[in-house]
Amino acid sequence: MSSSDRQYDLVVWGATGVAGRLTAEYLTEQYTPDSLSLAIGGRDEDRLRAVESELVDRSDDWEELPIVIGDATDPESLRDLAERTRVVCTTVGPYTTYGTPLVEACIEAGTDYCDLTGEVNWTREIVDEYHDAAVAAGTRIVHSCGFDSVPADLGTLLVQSFAMEEFEVPCRQVRIYVEDTAGGVSGGTLASAAELFEAASKDPDVRKVLGNPYSLAPPGEREGVDPGEQRLPRKDPLRSTWTAPSPMAPVNERVVRRSNALLDYPWGRDFRCTEVIPTGRGLGGAATAGVVAGGLGLFTLAMSIGPTRSALKRFVFPDPGEGPSDEQMEKGHFSVRTRGQGVTEDGPFTVDAVIGADRDPGYGGTARMLGESAMCLVEDDTDSPLDGGVLTPASAIGEPLADRLRAVGFTASASVAEESR
Repeated sequence: MSSSDRQYDLVVWGATGVAGRLTAEYLTEQYTPDSLSLAIGGRDEDRLRAVESELVDRSDDWEELPIVIGDATDPESLRDLAERTRVVCTTVGPYTTYGTPLVEACIEAGTDYCDLTGEVNWTREIVDEYHDAAVAAGTRIVHSCGFDSVPADLGTLLVQSFAMEEFEVPCRQVRIYVEDTAGGVSGGTLASAAELFEAASKDPDVRKVLGNPYSLAPPGEREGVDPGEQRLPRKDPLRSTWTAPSPMAPVNERVVRRSNALLDYPWGRDFRCTEVIPTGRGLGGAATAGVVAGGLGLFTLAMSIGPTRSALKRFVFPDPGEGPSDEQMEKGHFSVRTRGQGVTEDGPFTVDAVIGADRDPGYGGTARMLGESAMCLVEDDTDSPLDGGVLTPASAIGEPLADRLRAVGFTASASVAEESR
């Protein structure tokens, strides 16, 4: 079946969860039935009907939303889902547990796919098992289309595109600064983190994946000059500020390196990237960096110990499907700055890109990033040279995603850094 014969343009899979519902809500606010054939999917028909009723009641344009019933553990129902739509947009995690059969179904059906995963070990499995099949099928499997890892991946692409346009050479290194975030964390996100720690505690191969900065690069190219994420407080080499490790760095840095590899190394094989949290200048900045690094270290230690991890999941973490309150999401915002440095015959230069929004990064912002990533696939609105494979936002879509995010209120800009003016 060709993609033009499909019943739907797009199915939001997992629409009864927090992220899925918000993504469906965003799409019904931003698009009309005349411009998008949309359906919502999941395994619980009653809950899906409730979501549909809520979304239709809020909308002036949508009188109904078709519902697709299936089960993440039933390959036959997933094949039926994939064959009925041009694109699947899935928020059903942990992906290590529930993601692989849907990827397989999409490749078999020639259906494009995007998700929110930050599970590096699972992404590596999909790369190794399915990249070649996805290339052969001309199917785009696009991981990490939310806060992990659009701001880092797309920000790096904007920095490098601007550097090439203005200076005719790419930046040798980029540093990604999670400057300002406010919002809540869902049970699903924490469940995915727990799944990752559980896998690492049992499987030495998973530990190797998490220990290799190039673990998401293509086979045979999984080594290089970049030492990987920052683990201790450090005075930043590109800014006059102290920085602490970022909890998202193990995901986002590897996604950026995969983008560089998939695009055939336009930024060079000696390209380096690091994601950090800036904490300020002087003694206060140093102290804050130490507190952040220490807190992240304690959390990592607690999650690495089985009984402690189980206790956190049982007594502290919200249940999967639960998320922050509407008030938390309304007050949320984020700003991620990517700074790149390169060298020409005239000397060094520095370029900045900023991606941000007045939205909760994990939900309001992520719903828009995921929704617009899916729409880029639906409308084939990309500048990518790649027709298929296990891809990243920058390598699968590119700058058209930045254009779409600007159009819905995001900041997504690049310029010469203040220090270079």
